[in-house]
Amino acid sequence: MHLSLRQLATFREVMRSGSISQAARTVGRTQPAVSTMIQTLEDQLGFALFLRSHGKLTPTPEAQFFLEECEDILGRVERTERTVQRISSLQSGKLKIACHPAASSVFLPRLMTGFLKDREDLDVSLIMRSSDVIEDLIASQQYDLGFAETPQPRSSIRQTDYDLECVCVLPRGDPLAKAEFVTPGDLDGRPMAVLFDDHGTAVQTEAAFRNSGCHLNKRLELRTFLPGLQFVAAGVCVMVCDMITAYSHLTQAPQDQRLPIRRFSPKISNSVSILTPGYATQSMAAKAFIAELHAAVEQMQLGILDALS
Repeated sequence: MHLSLRQLATFREVMRSGSISQAARTVGRTQPAVSTMIQTLEDQLGFALFLRSHGKLTPTPEAQFFLEECEDILGRVERTERTVQRISSLQSGKLKIACHPAASSVFLPRLMTGFLKDREDLDVSLIMRSSDVIEDLIASQQYDLGFAETPQPRSSIRQTDYDLECVCVLPRGDPLAKAEFVTPGDLDGRPMAVLFDDHGTAVQTEAAFRNSGCHLNKRLELRTFLPGLQFVAAGVCVMVCDMITAYSHLTQAPQDQRLPIRRFSPKISNSVSILTPGYATQSMAAKAFIAELHAAVEQMQLGILDALS
């Protein structure tokens, strides 16, 4: 027996309307076609669904029982169709994101707020982890995407890299705010906030001062640059930090409380990457969010350049 969904739906409409002609109008078919379909259905089932007398249809007890089964089957199909439609419109599904500390407090949540609007059935898991932990989470396919400092290439990870320029954040009213570039000579001996010794930005900053014959006064050693903004605002130090931290400050601080941000020379790079599992197929939701994240990174770079001009 091979029953089709069209047969079941047509039978349901005949039962609902009590009329072949009305059911034909509802399903968009001719009356003879509907009559033939019901007759074929009865032949396949091996029992009568209707008693026919003087052009009228009277459902049999078997038809009432069969209708319950049809309602159940068609209801599941219709729910499945709605679910597929929500998935295809990115309104339903699951998305697991791992983010490094610099982008986890402002940059990524701000982007996600807009992405999740009108997607009430899209469930998102967001965790903050160090970049090396994120690398392993993505390689092991535990998360759909990661946003972290650029790792060494490996086959288990697909990555899109962005070479972001570090910038110098100054206290309000600092004379260096008028300069186009800040150099190690400008900061010779001034108290600074830097990251831990092994971090790439700390290594590059020390090299820049050493090569310029200047003294790097490391007053504060941090795990992330974010708390350094408070020390700079209090006039305790200056800081050469990653672009994401600086941009996050610009997007959330009131105009009169923004700290001056200038370019630093020589260039200190802080590369970040969008990471996805190398051996897994990306969901539609993941692809859509990655596209928005890519656009947000490019917009951030333009926003920083505007702030520096």
